[in-house]
Amino acid sequence: MQTLSYVRTEMLPQQPAPLGERGAAKWLRENLFSGPVNTIMTLLALYVIYLIIAAITPWLLNGVWNASSLSECRAIIAAAAGEGASGACWAVINERWHQWLFGFYPQDQYWRPTLAFVLLFVAIAPVLFDRVPKQLLWFTLIYPALCFWLLWGGSVWGPIVAMIGFVVLAIVYRLAQPLIGISPAAGAGVVAAILWWLFLDVPAVNLLAGLADLQLQPVRSSDFGGFLLAITIGVTAISFSLPIGILLALGRQSDMPIVKLLSVGFIEFIRGVPLITLLFTASLLLQYFLPPNTEFDIILRVIILVTLFAAAYLAEVIRGGLAALPRGQYEAADALGLDYWRAQRLIILPQALKISIPSIVSTFIGLFKDTTLVSFVGLLDPLRGVTNVVRADINWKGIYWEPYIYVGALFFIICFGMSRYSMYLEQKLKTDHR
Repeated sequence: MQTLSYVRTEMLPQQPAPLGERGAAKWLRENLFSGPVNTIMTLLALYVIYLIIAAITPWLLNGVWNASSLSECRAIIAAAAGEGASGACWAVINERWHQWLFGFYPQDQYWRPTLAFVLLFVAIAPVLFDRVPKQLLWFTLIYPALCFWLLWGGSVWGPIVAMIGFVVLAIVYRLAQPLIGISPAAGAGVVAAILWWLFLDVPAVNLLAGLADLQLQPVRSSDFGGFLLAITIGVTAISFSLPIGILLALGRQSDMPIVKLLSVGFIEFIRGVPLITLLFTASLLLQYFLPPNTEFDIILRVIILVTLFAAAYLAEVIRGGLAALPRGQYEAADALGLDYWRAQRLIILPQALKISIPSIVSTFIGLFKDTTLVSFVGLLDPLRGVTNVVRADINWKGIYWEPYIYVGALFFIICFGMSRYSMYLEQKLKTDHR
């Protein structure tokens, strides 16, 4: 008996996957309805979300944007939706938005902080993104002086002469480094800069102002408030706390006993003291240790304390990144004949900082939100300071949710932006091949 075998000569066309194995149906089955417990939890969560939306939606839909007082808001809502109806009174945001953004900064000078905020993005762009021309780094270097002059006003020579102190530091370092080494040269540069600021800064400003001067209307620090104050403190503290934190982390791992002892003592002391205590120290006690009639700006004092506070936490974050590196990386740097600072700059720190990116950005986000604590030292932060000022007005007395929702939304936008940049940076620096 002859047996014939059938051999297919053409491939069958590819069939689409079953509906339950693709698209939204697959995602729902695997993530929300994968079992009896997950199904029950999903249905309960959907029911809770429904209750929340059902309660909030009428309040949002009945919102009023144009009114001069809370009582007028309620009258408009009652006329439109009936007696007993509730609605959001967004008119308080419409009327007082400038105070949440600028505090009591002179209204005819709003262009100055607005311009400083726009130029901030120009200054940080070459630092954050590779595709931005690196020539803009020169603008990044001069931006702090320009921002100070725009915000506080006064003579243009004040911030310029202050920046010259950093030029003196760099010159002394470059001249001394071949003779005495990197660390002593850096110390000599810092001493030279401090001497410049203490003894030559004011005479140089007076001399240059006598020749030619450009003035902006001076603004007191007590007029700062809202997000202008939060961004000023937050951006400055973030910019300076990272390099200080790196130095503290390296100092804690140093083989030099004095350097290690000072670094450990500073980190542990700062991390063991609440930030509010440091702010009260900056506001009340620091003035007792200064010479009589010495004016030390309150915002500058707060910035210094907040920067040191964040630097102590960043030092531990970066130390964790340093500890995560395998010993072979240090041995490779030694094998290449690199000295300590070149090994740190070229091999060790780039890898440690990449590992520490999520924790560093998390610290930055916490630092920015902690700027609301400055209300305890009399500064008008956006959450407590400005909100309490607005709610103290007889026209808006009794308003509650709307200001906090507005301030919370602005904080969320800024913090979410930092978080998204962190994810972008992690993805860009990802070098594994998983």
